[in-house]
Amino acid sequence: MAAVLAMRTALHGGVSVAGGVVCALCCGLWLGFLALAHRRITVLAASGEPAAFAPRQATATVLVTVALAVCGVALVL
Repeated sequence: MAAVLAMRTALHGGVSVAGGVVCALCCGLWLGFLALAHRRITVLAASGEPAAFAPRQATATVLVTVALAVCGVALVL
C-alpha cells in the first residue's frame, strides 16, 4: 500500500527527482517484502510442519515492514 501511495504522491503535480527516489525506495522495499514472504510461503508449503523462522529472515522481514510503515507515514504527513 505504501508503494502505491508513494507512486501517487511522487507523480501528483509532476515528476521530481525527490519524488522519483521516494517512489523507487518504496517499490524496492515492497519487492523485498514480497520476496521474503514468497520464501516463507515456499518453506511452509514444502513441509508438513512449519519450520522455525530463521532469525536473519525474521529481522529482515521486520525491518522491511517497519521501513514500509515509515514510508507510508511520511507520505500521509
